[in-house]
Amino acid sequence: MDIVNVLAAEFKVKISQVEQTVALIDEGNTIPFIARYRKEVTGGLSDVILREMNDRLEYLRNLEARKEEVLRLIEEQGKLTEELKAEIEKAEVLQRVEDLYKPYKQKKATRASKAKERGLEPLAMVIYAQAAEGGEAADFAEAYIDEEKGVNSKEEALAGACDIIAEMMAEDAELIKAIREKTWEIGVVVTEAVDPEEKTVYTMYYEYGEALKKIPNHRVLAINRGEKEKKLKVKLQLENQEIFKLMGDSYITNEASIFKPLMEETIEDSYKRLISPSVEREMRNILTERAEAEAVKIFAKNTEALLMTPPVKGKKVIAIDPGFRTGCKVAVLDETGKLKAYTTIYPTEPKKDIAGTEKVLKAILDKFNSDIIVIGNGTASRETEEVVSNFINKNSLNVQYTIVNEAGASVYSASKLATEEYPDLDVTTRGAMSLGRRLQDPLAELVKIDPKSIGVGQYQHDINQKLLEGALTDVVENCVNRVGVDLNTASPSLFSYIAGINMGIAKNIVKYREENGSFKERKELMKVPKLGEKAFKQCAGFMRISDGKNSLDGTAIHPESYQEVEAMLVKLNVDKSDLAKGGDKEIEEKIKKSYPAKSLNQSIMKMAEEMGIGQLTILDIIEEMKKPARDPREDAPPVIFRNDVKKLEDLNLDMEMTGTVRNVVDFGAFVDIGLKNDGLVHISQISDKYIKHPMDVVSVGDTVKVKIIAIDYETGKIGLSMKGLKK
Repeated sequence: MDIVNVLAAEFKVKISQVEQTVALIDEGNTIPFIARYRKEVTGGLSDVILREMNDRLEYLRNLEARKEEVLRLIEEQGKLTEELKAEIEKAEVLQRVEDLYKPYKQKKATRASKAKERGLEPLAMVIYAQAAEGGEAADFAEAYIDEEKGVNSKEEALAGACDIIAEMMAEDAELIKAIREKTWEIGVVVTEAVDPEEKTVYTMYYEYGEALKKIPNHRVLAINRGEKEKKLKVKLQLENQEIFKLMGDSYITNEASIFKPLMEETIEDSYKRLISPSVEREMRNILTERAEAEAVKIFAKNTEALLMTPPVKGKKVIAIDPGFRTGCKVAVLDETGKLKAYTTIYPTEPKKDIAGTEKVLKAILDKFNSDIIVIGNGTASRETEEVVSNFINKNSLNVQYTIVNEAGASVYSASKLATEEYPDLDVTTRGAMSLGRRLQDPLAELVKIDPKSIGVGQYQHDINQKLLEGALTDVVENCVNRVGVDLNTASPSLFSYIAGINMGIAKNIVKYREENGSFKERKELMKVPKLGEKAFKQCAGFMRISDGKNSLDGTAIHPESYQEVEAMLVKLNVDKSDLAKGGDKEIEEKIKKSYPAKSLNQSIMKMAEEMGIGQLTILDIIEEMKKPARDPREDAPPVIFRNDVKKLEDLNLDMEMTGTVRNVVDFGAFVDIGLKNDGLVHISQISDKYIKHPMDVVSVGDTVKVKIIAIDYETGKIGLSMKGLKK
């Protein structure tokens, strides 16, 4: 298999793009570095495509390695034919390789292997040939009775011979492939209750069946969980006669043969005893792997949207981590997220000290002139929100508030990392601080938390944790490198996701900064212990210094391009210091003037050629000159601030509201409309047009208009619709 050609065909790109991308990966370059600074080499492939290509490259290389191993093992047995070798070499998936290897695989003693030991293989071949058309099948078995070998009767001889044929069928790669395809086509997943009297969340699956090829991913994961919790029994149901016919078409070659009844019995035995259990496991595994892959994809996209939520910069924040018995922890932060004060208030049951709460909040506002109040969305959130909303309205304060998703805050606040960062603070105060900083800079704060704890997926605890962890790490890495980090303020957690930097080097960067003061230029990174030339090349472009010696250090322009860029600035008569003041908005006009041509694109091409810089790289450089270190999070929907609160009883059907998408799953989107529970917009209510998945229309963090279509006062559940509403 030519891996390069396979990748080129699958990703619909040129062979040269794949060859050069693979070479960059093999040299040890990171995906963020390749995506940003090697666009000419890859043809501008995105970080997402590059990661997918890298994963596929690894799979195909593992496939080729397994083929070589299997060929070697069969060759050692002296059983490798040219035909078998060709079949193995052209296999496109690991499953096919394993199917072809199965007859040659060393295995434990089976009924078939025991029958062979008793000398029954020749009889099996007679039955398999189905040549005899007269007499009795048992007559052929008489010659194989051998009490010393444990064959005491004709019936035992025939049974052993049929066991050998049954195993042959079960190891027939072409037959198993056909049975898999037929099973996928006609199979039905059937579920029933372990205890029909017990009320559980799986009630809808107590008597349930759905076509194998049609069952949606979220139902697969729900059924798997129910089975794991021993609330459901799950099996695969299909019409066996269709399988028996398929097998008969392959193995019954003479309708007149006296062995036909034996072959039919053997087909049934082989399927029920050997093939069906294996194929059922495979089908369940296929469903699970597909569902897990989709769940991981959804989790990753939701996590990305959450991480890329725009920061609320320059605002002083009061962060409240709500609670009942132990009160609500309050952390007061300045514009940079530095803790200025902390305390506890008791606006909720059992104390319900509203007057005391208002007095504390008023004192904080008077002293610190805070702009925004942040409230976590966990226990006691809505009760706390009501008190805060009434306090703001009653005093006509020029203060806004918002609700922040607190998933993972408790995990972070009790972590070793939080203890190292704030050894003198208790767990609850750290949690409140984290909530406030999530508003000020979501990315910088959320990277401190295990991505699995952020809570924006479905069934995340039921899926392959290694797969989930790898995908989420990739997402966080993509986001951090897309945004870049401030070399003089970033935490070790943030640094550790930068291309070429691990946690050890990240801590060394912070230690160096603490011992030597702020970084003045990027090349100073080379003085950091264990940060060598290779790591510098990977990370430098993603590190920012806002007030350094060289204005280019505050941009996403890589140091390897500084010489050419500075020559370009001279040619265009651009003052480098302008880059530190917000960029040069006239840069394109200057290019057209310096490189006259029919269009701006042609002018840029002329400049790129003269400077010896690739066109894709030059376009990135121009964007940086126009708006240095532009934050891509600016494109995301802004945070919704509130100044009132509604109760479930205040809602009416058909009421229109504005909300924030908190989570997107296979079957819909959960939207925060300012109530205790998020409302659900089912997939059927998201768009006026047919959509395959909610993510085709909405993402976490989106601001959406919704209409209330259902209210369940008993459970607090709210049904929403986005149909017919203008954005």
